[in-house]
Amino acid sequence: MDLHFGDSKPTDDERAAVDAVLGPPESSWEGADRCDADLRWARGGREARDRRDLLLPGLHAINDRIGWIGEGALDYLCRRLTVPPAEAYGVATFYAMFSVKPRPATVLHVCTDLACASADAAALCAGIESRLGTGSGVCVERSPCLGLCERAPAALAVKAGDPVRTAVSAPTNVEAAVLAASAPDSAPEEEPAAGAVPQAGDPSLILLNRVGVVDPSSLDDYRAHGGYTALRRAFALGPSGVIREVTDSGLLGRGGAAFPTGRKWQATASQPDHPHYLVCNADESEPGTFKDRVLMEGDPYALVEAMTIAAYAVGAHKGYLYLRGEYPRALRRMQYAVDCARTRGLLGDDILGQGYAFDIEIRRGAGAYICGEETALFNSIEGYRGEPRSKPPFPVEKGLFGKPTVENNVETLVNVLPILTMGAPAYAAIGTPRSTGPKLFCVSGSVEHPGVYELPFGATLGELLTRAGVRENLRAVLLGGAAGGFVRPDELDIPLTFEGTREAGTTLGSGVVMAFDGTVPLPRLLLRIAEFFRDESCGQCVPCRVGTVRQEEALHRIAERTGSEAATDIALLREVGRAMRDASICGLGQTAWNAVESAIDRLGAYE
Repeated sequence: MDLHFGDSKPTDDERAAVDAVLGPPESSWEGADRCDADLRWARGGREARDRRDLLLPGLHAINDRIGWIGEGALDYLCRRLTVPPAEAYGVATFYAMFSVKPRPATVLHVCTDLACASADAAALCAGIESRLGTGSGVCVERSPCLGLCERAPAALAVKAGDPVRTAVSAPTNVEAAVLAASAPDSAPEEEPAAGAVPQAGDPSLILLNRVGVVDPSSLDDYRAHGGYTALRRAFALGPSGVIREVTDSGLLGRGGAAFPTGRKWQATASQPDHPHYLVCNADESEPGTFKDRVLMEGDPYALVEAMTIAAYAVGAHKGYLYLRGEYPRALRRMQYAVDCARTRGLLGDDILGQGYAFDIEIRRGAGAYICGEETALFNSIEGYRGEPRSKPPFPVEKGLFGKPTVENNVETLVNVLPILTMGAPAYAAIGTPRSTGPKLFCVSGSVEHPGVYELPFGATLGELLTRAGVRENLRAVLLGGAAGGFVRPDELDIPLTFEGTREAGTTLGSGVVMAFDGTVPLPRLLLRIAEFFRDESCGQCVPCRVGTVRQEEALHRIAERTGSEAATDIALLREVGRAMRDASICGLGQTAWNAVESAIDRLGAYE
């Protein structure tokens, strides 16, 4: 691609896809039919540049309608937004769900990540490809985690068109996956969100108490079960009162970093620069994580209410929900909830008659693990490659569009509702003094009852696995996902708190708990983790870009060697791992060595 526009022309479908997002072009400068009068002077350039953030939605629109992004379509989108084609090409090729090369209209994403790999996803892929053969009109792609770990192995079919059609098949087999790809509308209906919650209906639940109990599409049902009580109390307390309650509750971020939520909100609210923004990070792409999906599918209005409270507290009037591209049902549920709340006066210019204005815009990701990092997410929303920014300045000072921004994940925000309804002291009494409140854990792998579990902080790993029905011959447990660490079967007394896992030399992360029995080949899992980080590295910094490749190469060699030869590569792995941990820009490179290191040191993976 070039910095200059080419001669390729969009098809009628491509033009319609872009116009559906941007509206019809107003002049020849934007790609309307040529008019010599228009070309005598440039107009609309500033307005077009201010819409650079619509680049990603425009790419989605083309990909959804056509199945891939052609040069003519990209050129037309770039003219509309006055974005150099080379830059837009760099954005389009950054995301795994987009293609700039011709491909069939139907793409079948088959998960080959940790939970699905242990469920023999490799054989599943081979069977699907054999059944479909060539010329089937279906493109089979081996995919990173689809967030369906409780139903492994999993597949997602996407059939381009107007409208785009999707079908989830999980747990799947060759026949079910082929049916989903060939006839998405005929595929069996996806399991309800409550199916991923073994505790569904338990009255003692706090965060999951409505999942499986309320109709997720009904605002009235949500309100009948306590919905919008927290927002009314927030308005009674005022912004500073809400921040004080959240601070006193001891709520720590649930995305893995465990930063005090109240401090983040206070730092943003006190910034004199305006406007302020709220961003909800629903791009949970950590292998083994699916709790945010379950919350959005089973209790979508709770997130809308929680985002409204957070925005009110920090003085934001616009919020963005950045949602994984691999979550089609969560997208539908959240979009319906946002639209319904807006219609009923719970979003918009005058929420509940309080004179406070706030609205939510949903932005889809497109398959990039790195966009779970907050500043990479901001770049993605703004229409740039999802590469992390150097810090400082921190997002509370200069975040989205260079303005003060609060970024929280779904679970963190949903915790705000019980804090306001039960009060900070009662909430802080749950869990431990340093890890307060309830916590959601995503349990998968070698257990009888995989799913999302809600337990108070302080429960042990063994208690959680007993609830999930851990199978015999347990070999290892991975905490925190691919960026986490392994523990041995004799370490199940580890308390599931931020401080407890840290003292045990591991990490709680976002709450991933993956159990593996003796039938799962550990070296193959480690190689899959290395492949994941190599593939997901954004390539911006040398330690991560080169280190993740060297890590994968070394693990390939170790799989074929023994004795002193393997020891040499293990020493190399340690050196590369230290370099990535010390010098990478963001958490991806800094944690890419964690799981491999723990497997070598705690499990003796290559002895």
